[in-house]
Amino acid sequence: MEDLSLHILDITENSIEAKANKIEIIIVENKQKNLLSIKIIDNGSGMDKKTIRSAVNPFYTTKKVRRFGLGLSMLSNAAKTANGAFSISSKKNKGTIVKAEFEYGHIDRQPLGDMQQTILTLVMGNPEINLFYTHIKNHHKYFFSTKKIKSMINGKPINSPTGIKAITEDFKRNKNNHLEETNE
Repeated sequence: MEDLSLHILDITENSIEAKANKIEIIIVENKQKNLLSIKIIDNGSGMDKKTIRSAVNPFYTTKKVRRFGLGLSMLSNAAKTANGAFSISSKKNKGTIVKAEFEYGHIDRQPLGDMQQTILTLVMGNPEINLFYTHIKNHHKYFFSTKKIKSMINGKPINSPTGIKAITEDFKRNKNNHLEETNE
């Protein structure tokens, strides 16, 4: 995968397949601490200890369509390549937390990529999911919530043109106000 947003998309789709109806994506970019952290939290079906141990093996999958599961193993490898760390914690019938940390300035760290497009893709394909996205960059915070957008569009489907426009405008407004580069 070319960038981290594609890893996030893949892991979040795993959460949806695990019957999660609430998913949180938290990204923290801290140049002062030379750290990029990604956390994906879901309330899906979770995994037992044996499955957690197997989950980062690229030849292990629970999917019926393909015989390998590269998502978690690729994210784990991307984190370790950038002098970072990777972890999974999960409880059966409670949910899963996937966390990846990267040395922010590492030459081999993949770029974050287009998180707006990732969120739009998730919402368009899964309008019933409660998705929460928090992005903290050098002390600036952006918070996105499908609940917030749904309340703004007066009962129209979130994956309708009106909903997509509201999401796009929310990202644009907050990117301009909060996530631009700073001189910190």
